[in-house]
Amino acid sequence: MSLLPHQLELLAPARDAAIGIEAVNHGADAVYIGGPGFGARSSADNSVEDIARLVAHAHRFSSRIFVTLNTILRDDELEPARQLAWQLYDAGVDALIIQDMGLLELDLPPIQLHASTQCDIRSPEKARFLQDVGLNQMVLARELTLEQIAAIRAATDPTRSTLEFFVHGALCVAYSGQCYISAAHTGRSANRGECSQACRLPYQVVDDKGRFVAHDKHVLSMKDNNQSANLAALVDAGIRSFKIEGRYKDMAYVKNITAHYRKLLDELIEERQHGDNPLARASSGHTTFTFTPDPNQNFNREFTDYFVNGRQDDIGAFDTPKNPGQSIGYVTQLGPNWVELELSHKTTELHNGDGLCYYDLQKELVGLAINRAELLSARKGLWRVFPKDALATLKDLRKGVEVNRNRDLNWLRALDKKSSDRRISVWAHLQVLADTVQLTLTDEDGHSATATTPWPKSERQRAQDQAEALAHIRSQLNRLGNTIFIAACADGSSATADFDHLFLPASLLNHLRRDAVLALESARASALPRLPRAQPIEPPVPYFEDALSYLANVFNRAARTFYARHGVKVIDAAYESIEATGKVSLMITKHCVRFSLSLCPKQAKGVIGVQGQVRAEPLQLINGKEKLTLRFDCKPCEMHVMGKMKPAVAKQSRAELTTARAQLAAGVSMTFYKTRPVDNPIEFGH
Repeated sequence: MSLLPHQLELLAPARDAAIGIEAVNHGADAVYIGGPGFGARSSADNSVEDIARLVAHAHRFSSRIFVTLNTILRDDELEPARQLAWQLYDAGVDALIIQDMGLLELDLPPIQLHASTQCDIRSPEKARFLQDVGLNQMVLARELTLEQIAAIRAATDPTRSTLEFFVHGALCVAYSGQCYISAAHTGRSANRGECSQACRLPYQVVDDKGRFVAHDKHVLSMKDNNQSANLAALVDAGIRSFKIEGRYKDMAYVKNITAHYRKLLDELIEERQHGDNPLARASSGHTTFTFTPDPNQNFNREFTDYFVNGRQDDIGAFDTPKNPGQSIGYVTQLGPNWVELELSHKTTELHNGDGLCYYDLQKELVGLAINRAELLSARKGLWRVFPKDALATLKDLRKGVEVNRNRDLNWLRALDKKSSDRRISVWAHLQVLADTVQLTLTDEDGHSATATTPWPKSERQRAQDQAEALAHIRSQLNRLGNTIFIAACADGSSATADFDHLFLPASLLNHLRRDAVLALESARASALPRLPRAQPIEPPVPYFEDALSYLANVFNRAARTFYARHGVKVIDAAYESIEATGKVSLMITKHCVRFSLSLCPKQAKGVIGVQGQVRAEPLQLINGKEKLTLRFDCKPCEMHVMGKMKPAVAKQSRAELTTARAQLAAGVSMTFYKTRPVDNPIEFGH
């Protein structure tokens, strides 16, 4: 496994190595990042060389680097993916995050494998199976409740697998790995890192009689995830890795959100230091910040804790998928080229370059960028702002409109600078021997290193004041500002000495300190072990179902071989194989549009006079020429978004697959069973 049962891991995202380095500096115990290919964020790729640079920095603090290899793979991509896995292993990467089970059939390096969110882990059976086939860490579906998480932990072994959970960031409305709208409408597959985000579009919602239920609402757009208030409960349910979403996000987001959860987890660890089950962070050091972390400062669609505490009424960002920001005040007057605002908090300051916004009469968000801001009255909180755009272009801007700020330029500028300091505590012990001086540094993890330098007796001088000499020694040894270390005690008492009234020159002490620091960094690097790869149970454990539909995302021969070895008899092709072009579920989601629009039959049960009259009839979503049907499976309380692949998309996708297969050296043809074979194992065409 990657973590001990008492360790908590803060897992931060990185779009590139520079952001990953700052995630580590701001307290991340692990960072996940995309490699040069096969990651589920196609435009967030990084070279192996850049990842190696990030690994080197992270390992100084015993933080870990995980690389996403989590797309489903065509047959012609299996060998390149295998080669990339070895390159990443040689670069020092600690784990690969995967979706495609075909990778387990390849000659991979002895690197940890973690289950991607695309694996859609919602049940104890799925989690136990993935644990038993050799996955060390599994990120659970974001739709789970605390009780469901606890049930998965009870069904798995905490000494063999770590449970991971998303605690912050954008929410996919679909069960991850179970959305095919993008593939059907554009040919860009979400399972291959190219989602077109149809869920963020506005839709007309129409009932089965053609009546409008909602007009231009973003009914598939969720608010952003925020589990800040649930961390202790998630720990108690069995979560040990706390994942922040955001491999597309910028530096300011990663700095701020990593710092926010670092502080919360540190507080939780401190609270439980002396209990029956004490907790510890998964990496080394302590992090301080030059700013106060605040999730509201970054782009967000407002926040929800989603289903962790059961189904909620307010999980949707139906009015806009944009960042509405935080309310700051109201419009009091409009001039020819200015807007006067009265701020709710008189101490709030506006800055040139800030971003404001408000809702127009159709509840659409309108942006208002400040070109210049002038304070009129500090006592009244009155400001005059001159927008960058002409007032005539700002729709429905009028007196009394509530104004939000969604971009605070000064706050963002503070994060452009150095904004954190991560240090590992060390204790120093100095000894004067017969002809040498020896300095030993011991860090908080128990690693030690010693530096020795000659110091003949002929060069030694007695100290005139012993207390002053000791203070001088401590001052020199504690000068660790340009290193990753810090003296364990701020007053310098961590430096102890063994000598007899001698004065040690600063040049000698500085030389010893530099050598000891280098030796300690080397000792830490040598002592950091490779994370052990979990071994699959033999003989192979059976999969908990003997037939797989397109929802299993089996896209290559190796994946089919994997499931066949685990007892599956019928294996349908992935949707991306262009086998299921008729009307199918293009999205499966726990979010229910009927519930959110107060049309749920279960909601109506307690309303007098409507029992038996409200049914979960289908609804239709319309966006331009795109039409999708909503069907409701009330027993598991799930919604299916039904549709079919566009003929032009199917034609183009088939052509691409044909070309890929033709280029494959082995020339394997794909054959799938449409019905269950009788008393025959799965077979493949050649």
